[in-house]
Amino acid sequence: MEKRYGEKAIEEAQLEVWENPSPEKDYTISITFPEFTCLCPRSGYPDFATIRINYIPDKYIIELKSLKLWLNKYRTRYISHEAAANEIYDALFSILKPRYLEVIADFQPRGNVHTVITIRSKETTKGKEEV
Repeated sequence: MEKRYGEKAIEEAQLEVWENPSPEKDYTISITFPEFTCLCPRSGYPDFATIRINYIPDKYIIELKSLKLWLNKYRTRYISHEAAANEIYDALFSILKPRYLEVIADFQPRGNVHTVITIRSKETTKGKEEV
Protein backbone atom coordinates (compact mmCIF):
# COMPACT_ATOMS: atom_id res chain seq x y z
CA MET A 1 0.00 0.00 0.00
CA GLU A 2 1.35 3.39 -0.99
CA LYS A 3 1.90 5.89 1.78
CA ARG A 4 -0.32 8.94 1.89
CA TYR A 5 1.23 12.39 1.53
CA GLY A 6 0.90 13.11 5.27
CA GLU A 7 2.65 9.87 6.20
CA LYS A 8 5.49 10.73 3.83
CA ALA A 9 5.77 14.25 5.24
CA ILE A 10 5.99 12.92 8.82
CA GLU A 11 8.51 10.23 7.87
CA GLU A 12 10.78 12.80 6.17
CA ALA A 13 10.31 15.58 8.75
CA GLN A 14 13.35 17.55 9.90
CA LEU A 15 13.40 20.51 12.26
CA GLU A 16 13.89 23.79 10.41
CA VAL A 17 14.76 27.23 11.73
CA TRP A 18 14.15 30.76 10.56
CA GLU A 19 16.17 33.81 11.45
CA ASN A 20 14.85 35.65 14.47
CA PRO A 21 13.23 38.86 13.18
CA SER A 22 14.07 40.70 16.45
CA PRO A 23 17.31 39.24 17.85
CA GLU A 24 18.00 42.37 19.90
CA LYS A 25 14.96 41.69 22.12
CA ASP A 26 14.28 39.16 24.84
CA TYR A 27 10.80 37.81 24.12
CA THR A 28 9.19 34.47 24.87
CA ILE A 29 7.70 32.12 22.31
CA SER A 30 5.21 29.59 23.72
CA ILE A 31 4.12 26.61 21.67
CA THR A 32 1.56 23.98 22.70
CA PHE A 33 1.27 20.64 20.93
CA PRO A 34 -1.83 18.99 22.46
CA GLU A 35 -1.88 15.80 20.38
CA PHE A 36 1.51 14.23 21.06
CA THR A 37 1.54 10.43 21.00
CA CYS A 38 4.14 7.73 21.41
CA LEU A 39 4.11 4.06 22.40
CA CYS A 40 4.99 2.58 25.78
CA PRO A 41 8.23 0.60 25.35
CA ARG A 42 7.03 -2.09 27.74
CA SER A 43 3.37 -2.65 26.83
CA GLY A 44 3.06 -1.10 23.39
CA TYR A 45 0.02 0.88 24.58
CA PRO A 46 -0.28 4.41 23.23
CA ASP A 47 0.66 7.31 25.48
CA PHE A 48 -0.88 10.74 24.95
CA ALA A 49 0.59 14.05 26.06
CA THR A 50 0.50 17.79 25.67
CA ILE A 51 3.96 19.14 24.87
CA ARG A 52 4.59 22.75 25.89
CA ILE A 53 7.64 24.57 24.60
CA ASN A 54 8.66 27.97 25.93
CA TYR A 55 11.80 29.68 24.72
CA ILE A 56 13.58 32.98 24.38
CA PRO A 57 15.18 32.92 20.94
CA ASP A 58 18.63 34.14 20.10
CA LYS A 59 19.49 34.00 16.38
CA TYR A 60 16.82 31.48 15.35
CA ILE A 61 13.17 30.58 15.78
CA ILE A 62 11.59 27.22 15.02
CA GLU A 63 9.53 26.85 11.85
CA LEU A 64 6.20 25.60 13.19
CA LYS A 65 5.15 23.19 10.44
CA SER A 66 8.50 21.40 10.64
CA LEU A 67 8.07 21.13 14.43
CA LYS A 68 4.55 19.72 14.07
CA LEU A 69 5.62 17.09 11.55
CA TRP A 70 8.78 16.22 13.52
CA LEU A 71 6.82 15.71 16.75
CA ASN A 72 4.42 13.43 14.89
CA LYS A 73 7.34 11.08 14.16
CA TYR A 74 7.06 9.91 17.79
CA ARG A 75 3.61 8.37 17.26
CA THR A 76 5.07 5.05 16.10
CA ARG A 77 8.07 5.00 18.46
CA TYR A 78 8.40 2.88 21.58
CA ILE A 79 9.84 5.42 24.04
CA SER A 80 9.46 6.31 27.70
CA HIS A 81 7.94 9.61 28.80
CA GLU A 82 11.28 10.75 30.16
CA ALA A 83 13.25 9.81 27.07
CA ALA A 84 10.76 11.53 24.75
CA ALA A 85 10.81 14.77 26.76
CA ASN A 86 14.62 14.79 26.91
CA GLU A 87 15.00 14.05 23.18
CA ILE A 88 12.65 16.92 22.31
CA TYR A 89 14.55 19.29 24.61
CA ASP A 90 17.97 18.21 23.29
CA ALA A 91 16.94 18.54 19.63
CA LEU A 92 15.44 21.99 20.12
CA PHE A 93 18.35 23.25 22.22
CA SER A 94 20.84 21.96 19.66
CA ILE A 95 19.19 23.54 16.61
CA LEU A 96 17.96 26.81 18.18
CA LYS A 97 20.71 27.59 20.72
CA PRO A 98 18.13 29.75 22.51
CA ARG A 99 18.70 32.17 25.35
CA TYR A 100 16.29 30.04 27.39
CA LEU A 101 14.36 26.82 26.72
CA GLU A 102 11.74 24.91 28.67
CA VAL A 103 9.99 21.74 27.53
CA ILE A 104 7.06 20.36 29.52
CA ALA A 105 5.67 16.93 28.61
CA ASP A 106 2.31 16.48 30.37
CA PHE A 107 1.21 12.88 29.81
CA GLN A 108 -2.41 11.84 30.24
CA PRO A 109 -3.09 9.49 33.15
CA ARG A 110 -2.87 5.80 32.36
CA GLY A 111 -3.25 3.14 35.04
CA ASN A 112 -4.07 5.93 37.52
CA VAL A 113 -0.62 7.55 37.05
CA HIS A 114 -0.12 11.08 35.74
CA THR A 115 3.39 12.05 34.61
CA VAL A 116 4.74 15.54 33.92
CA ILE A 117 8.36 15.97 32.85
CA THR A 118 9.85 19.48 32.87
CA ILE A 119 13.28 20.26 31.47
CA ARG A 120 14.64 23.79 31.38
CA SER A 121 17.88 25.58 30.69
CA LYS A 122 19.37 28.06 33.09
CA GLU A 123 17.72 31.45 32.74
CA THR A 124 20.02 33.78 30.91
CA THR A 125 19.92 36.72 28.55
CA LYS A 126 23.26 35.79 27.00
CA GLY A 127 22.13 32.27 26.06
CA LYS A 128 24.11 29.14 25.35
CA GLU A 129 23.93 27.80 28.93
CA GLU A 130 22.36 24.40 29.30
CA VAL A 131 21.39 22.51 32.44
